[in-house]
Amino acid sequence: MTDHDTSYKFLFAHAEMVRDLLLGFMEGSWVRELDFVSLEKVSDGYVSDDLRARHNDALWRVRWKREWLYIYLMLEFQSKEDRYMPVRIQTYLGLLYQDLIRRGELEVDGRLPAVLPIVLYNGRRRWRAATDLNDLIQESPEALHPYLPKQRFFLVDQGLYADKGNLRERNLVAAVFALENGATSRDMLRVIARLVDWLKDPEQQYLQQGVLEWLRRRGPRLDSQVPWQEIHTLREAHSMLEDRVRVWKAQFRREGLAEGRQEGIRQGLKQGLEQGLSQGLEQGLEQGLEQGLEQGLEQGLEQGLEKGLEQGSTTEARNILLRQLWRRFGDLPAEIETRLNSASREQLEDWIDRVYEVETVAAVFE
Repeated sequence: MTDHDTSYKFLFAHAEMVRDLLLGFMEGSWVRELDFVSLEKVSDGYVSDDLRARHNDALWRVRWKREWLYIYLMLEFQSKEDRYMPVRIQTYLGLLYQDLIRRGELEVDGRLPAVLPIVLYNGRRRWRAATDLNDLIQESPEALHPYLPKQRFFLVDQGLYADKGNLRERNLVAAVFALENGATSRDMLRVIARLVDWLKDPEQQYLQQGVLEWLRRRGPRLDSQVPWQEIHTLREAHSMLEDRVRVWKAQFRREGLAEGRQEGIRQGLKQGLEQGLSQGLEQGLEQGLEQGLEQGLEQGLEQGLEKGLEQGSTTEARNILLRQLWRRFGDLPAEIETRLNSASREQLEDWIDRVYEVETVAAVFE
């Protein structure tokens, strides 16, 4: 079992996480009819008739208000794509039904409970494998179709739901997905600030500890510079990330400054040589070619370097802003770079100060 699997299994040992998963990611009004107070964790290990032990990641049950039927939720946590996941799900479902029958835990009428299989996936590439067993079965005569096995699962591909911290409503699962997919420490800082607010009540201490344990396990992969094992509260995690962001911003500005100066020197030398040659040729025609070229080059280089260094400071600001925009908002529209190229240094510096004060890239320029 991978680090991803174990850390998520620990996190989804909390009923609030299962509730937010269903409310935030399942479609249909039926979800609102569930009695989430009745959410109950079921033993996640069971044995088949031939005594071969099998293991499932997490198993819950919850009452459906309208008919008070139990709905079992089977949660599988995946960090790698599995082509035959529908087969695994069907195997788990059969073992679950066998165990319920053996223990006499069915409803009075003996019917089997409905099962909702959910697969959580956080791989780098989007999930492309089948989610329906029928897609894995070879072509067969139409007369056999009624006898073929049927099994589907609900896929939650985290990469499709990540919004880098711009959480619109309270949902713990969405917050975890945002942490997994945040591009920078700043993105993580925004999410943890939300978690601090959402889990501040004393009765949520147990859940806060669950989130902290998840951070200790997953944190090193999210940001290796933060000492995750030393945190004891979400506020401590928030403070550590604040320090991390301050260091990152200072380092980023230094890199931009150095790059801008180098660019300015290159531009200054280029312009100085061009202006020097132009002035030297002009003066050379009046004073004599050799003397004119020498004086023209000297004056041209001096003026060119001065103008080039001035342009270099503008380039510095443009480089800093471009990097901050990219790290904060991801890929940028082509018109943004065009706009930056025509902006003054003063305007660029104003926009730099706004990058972390607004929610969208468009708001930076408002």
